[in-house]
Amino acid sequence: MRRRGNGPGAIEGEEPLESGTVEEAIAAFSAGKPVLIHDFDDREGETDLVYPAGAVGPADVARMRNDAGGLVCVALSDSVAETFGLPFLAGEIDHPAAGDHDLAYDERSSFSLPVNHRETFTGITDEDRALTIRELSGAANAAVRGPDAYTAADFAEEFRSPGHVHLLRGAPNLLADREGHTELGLALAQRAGLPPAVVVCEMLDDESGAALAPADAAAYARRHGLVYLEGARLIDAVR
Repeated sequence: MRRRGNGPGAIEGEEPLESGTVEEAIAAFSAGKPVLIHDFDDREGETDLVYPAGAVGPADVARMRNDAGGLVCVALSDSVAETFGLPFLAGEIDHPAAGDHDLAYDERSSFSLPVNHRETFTGITDEDRALTIRELSGAANAAVRGPDAYTAADFAEEFRSPGHVHLLRGAPNLLADREGHTELGLALAQRAGLPPAVVVCEMLDDESGAALAPADAAAYARRHGLVYLEGARLIDAVR
């Protein structure tokens, strides 16, 4: 049974006390603001800071570094990743360490290639990563508008790998196939009418080093005027 809410005692059907609504999250995303999305206590049990990729600037990358602390990734829809020719990374690495992952919370990893935009220098600065992220959104939008006109070769002209922005490949049917932050973020972008490119970054606790507790993530959202959303609400909304 899927547990929902803010703690180990939350059960199916209970409404999380701190969660915003899907409509509030859509409005925030449409305005270019980040949304905090908690997945599930019996999955990763993490809250990610999620942005529409096209709205990310250097200050947003700095916020993810300083306030979230996890890995800054860009999730792309399966169809866009296919247009770009992006594989799952685990299938491309010829090394014993790339064998069975045995993930406790999922059947597979969503990681694809890490990239830098070709106009960046090292690729790791806030400015460089923000540029790469925004250009990924633009490329995703171009792929959606003209999938026959944008190819893997076009992607390679804009981006190089390895790089400092990790790409994630979403499941083909999003939340119907997989309930990870990759799919939650992409589903929110879809509902907001935005390109299928979103930034996800895990929020960590500075004191324990573990995932930030949902109650603390909700408190952060309140302090900064952001929306905190339980993933269960988004799943219910798209069914």
